[in-house]
Amino acid sequence: MPSASRTPTRRPPVPVKQDYERLSRFRHRLRQFLRASELLCKRHGLTPLQYQLLLHVRGFQGRDWASIGEIAQRLQAHHHGVVALADRCEKAGFIERRAGRGDQRVVEVHLLPKGERLLATLAALHRDERRALLREIDADAVAAL
Repeated sequence: MPSASRTPTRRPPVPVKQDYERLSRFRHRLRQFLRASELLCKRHGLTPLQYQLLLHVRGFQGRDWASIGEIAQRLQAHHHGVVALADRCEKAGFIERRAGRGDQRVVEVHLLPKGERLLATLAALHRDERRALLREIDADAVAAL
């Protein structure tokens, strides 16, 4: 006899053609955004990951720095990979690392003026493409209701 504490697992509904079409449009539009971002970064001498590191440092909620661990989580990357990425960004003069104020084991990543300028330029260039992507996602979400 099954245990009373077990709840039956519900299977997700079987996708219909419209679900596949929406997912395909979403993935296509997202890829267009990412490709446009890659090209913008390349034109400004950055890799997409370098841009994302700068963005996540500046965009961390409540402060203007982020730890290596926080950046790794945002990038969905391994800690050691983010350390290597930070090494390259530091060598390029985009960031500096500092010992944590409250915990010396934490490494704080701060933008330097060169990194701030590059990030501001790229973020402004991404604005229109991001807005177009969000409009399309919103329109598709409303249509799905």
